[in-house]
Amino acid sequence: MPSHQPRTIAPSDLPKAITRCLKAHKDHDTATAVTAFTSDATVTDDGRTYQGATAIEQWLDHSATEFTYTIELTDAQQTGPTHYVATHHLEGNFPGGSVDLRYRFALRDDLIERLVIEP
Repeated sequence: MPSHQPRTIAPSDLPKAITRCLKAHKDHDTATAVTAFTSDATVTDDGRTYQGATAIEQWLDHSATEFTYTIELTDAQQTGPTHYVATHHLEGNFPGGSVDLRYRFALRDDLIERLVIEP
């Protein structure tokens, strides 16, 4: 199997499910964000893993209200046929005040099957 070199892409070239999820997450629109995931999707954030639509919806609700912050998409890469990384810069009232986070997406059937968020 040939290796797939990561390549930088325009944020507008991210798949629709990722774009829908990121925009809805930024807008605190949990109902729309959760529609971008498969029913058995997993999200790993801050060392915790959430599996399935209900757990992901609760995670989205919690992450939207825990802190006040701004989020800016600063980089997008395609790292495999169905794998993408969207790098975001966050500033807000959380510990440290600012951080760059990589959102690593794996897609299945044009929906998000896995999302891992890490520095």
